[in-house]
Amino acid sequence: MLIDHWPLLGLRVTSPRLELRLPAEDELARLADLAARGVHLPQERPFLSPWGALPPAERARHVLRMHWRRLGRWTPDDWALSLVAFREGQPVGVQDVRAKEFGVRREISSGSWVGLEHQGAGLGTEMRAAMLHLAFEGLDAQWATSVSFSDNPASLAVSRKLGYRDDGIEHDVLDGRVAQSRRLRLSRADWARHATVPVTVTGLTDGCREMLGTGG
Repeated sequence: MLIDHWPLLGLRVTSPRLELRLPAEDELARLADLAARGVHLPQERPFLSPWGALPPAERARHVLRMHWRRLGRWTPDDWALSLVAFREGQPVGVQDVRAKEFGVRREISSGSWVGLEHQGAGLGTEMRAAMLHLAFEGLDAQWATSVSFSDNPASLAVSRKLGYRDDGIEHDVLDGRVAQSRRLRLSRADWARHATVPVTVTGLTDGCREMLGTGG
């Protein structure tokens, strides 16, 4: 069976309203459909890559390419796990968790998006809280980091609600101008103080741990 070769297919992270996991093929198609319907308002630019402003068909294909690219480049020392968030069986967005040399550094970074039609219901916060439980409780992470544009209050609010602290600034070029981003960092201790969302992790087998660089 495929799960014998890719045990992460059995990983499940469950919160009150959501289940985060890798998608089946038909579910990945529904996720692409969701992205095609929009991931942010036309006047917004929450991502450094302009994929959210692409035409609908290209936006959908971007989601597919990103999913397959991350699986294809996977190594235990350099991985990106794109967990699809499902609500009542339907995809509502993606919460990713990424790491390099995690077995030594015990640090993860993350990113996410929620379909425009599902925004405003607190799902982004719940997705991140579920991912952080997986990282800290399931994988024994010591640090989690995030980066948000300084003019993206929604993303910054999620980070601060979950206990992240300022960790400096970065400058990138966005549409020919300088854009400032804020780095944020969450320690294991701060996570424990802010972890109020009940989360359950199942399927985190020795095979999963080997793929994530934490040993069997």
